[in-house]
Amino acid sequence: MKKVKMKSQKAEKEAYIGDEHFVKMLEHYRCPTPLNVIKMRFLGAICSPNLSLRPSDVISSFWPEGEAPRLQTKQEAELFFKFFMGLWDNIFNDIKLNHFRFDAIEAETAADLSLKLQQRYEAVEYGYVEGFWGGKENLKLPAYIAEIIDSIGDLGEVYLKLQKKSETVEDISVVLEAVHHTDRMVEKAIEFIIENSVLPRIDELQRSVN
Repeated sequence: MKKVKMKSQKAEKEAYIGDEHFVKMLEHYRCPTPLNVIKMRFLGAICSPNLSLRPSDVISSFWPEGEAPRLQTKQEAELFFKFFMGLWDNIFNDIKLNHFRFDAIEAETAADLSLKLQQRYEAVEYGYVEGFWGGKENLKLPAYIAEIIDSIGDLGEVYLKLQKKSETVEDISVVLEAVHHTDRMVEKAIEFIIENSVLPRIDELQRSVN
């Protein structure tokens, strides 16, 4: 991936192009990471205590090692990072408000619910948790934050258990109720991390792309 020097977030905020256009951009660059995981990995990365973690590091993680797109010109590279930083800035602003919410899962069939639960698990585990650790396994964390992160990972596993249950029950409304309850627990855990670990050092998080 071609490196370009970008202005910092503090100097210039980028506008997010919106989900529909962003998905088309991901398709153009054959990105194997879906948008729901990208959003949650950005969220986790901004919450991460690893201040050496750069947005470009996170962006590169959306492709397998060695398979990131080859950006042919400086103009293409600047536009590519501008699109990603628009989403990053959008999530950064949401963090300042500390009102994280999932889009509620709605489903009419067991098959649809099963797919959405798989996607929710991936968003939590490969999105938020992976973004928080940022490729490091030995981050120094306060014990209570480490416990919260572990609990988020455990809640991610709950979505897989509910996925299996959704494939056997006759009435999926029972599963949906449990899903909404699990969503709320994840939301509260992330809000707790933001309130106690992120907002107190929010000014340190104005990171440049490179």
